[in-house]
Amino acid sequence: MATSKEYLTFILDQLSGLDDVTHRAMMGEYILYYRGRIAAYLCDDRLLVKPVAAARRMLPEAPMEPPYPGAKDMILVKNVDDRAFLAALLEAMDPELPLPKPKKPKK
Repeated sequence: MATSKEYLTFILDQLSGLDDVTHRAMMGEYILYYRGRIAAYLCDDRLLVKPVAAARRMLPEAPMEPPYPGAKDMILVKNVDDRAFLAALLEAMDPELPLPKPKKPKK
């Protein structure tokens, strides 16, 4: 099951108080970027964030789930209705998010 456009719109609206939140479609799902770094995936109408230390502190009881079969587990965010919490979560995660890998030059 792919993530619906309605769910994407809802999550982007919830994060609209933050600057520099972007997304990219990926095989029916979406990658969310915060300040140019991957912060979360939207998969099967679920918000899954990178398991950085700040996210683990803010979501200590949250289950870990893979975004898709064979992927590494990420933290499932169940309370997506709390816009202030989601903004605080991404802000706290920001310093710990890995920088994008440099693209290899085309030959």
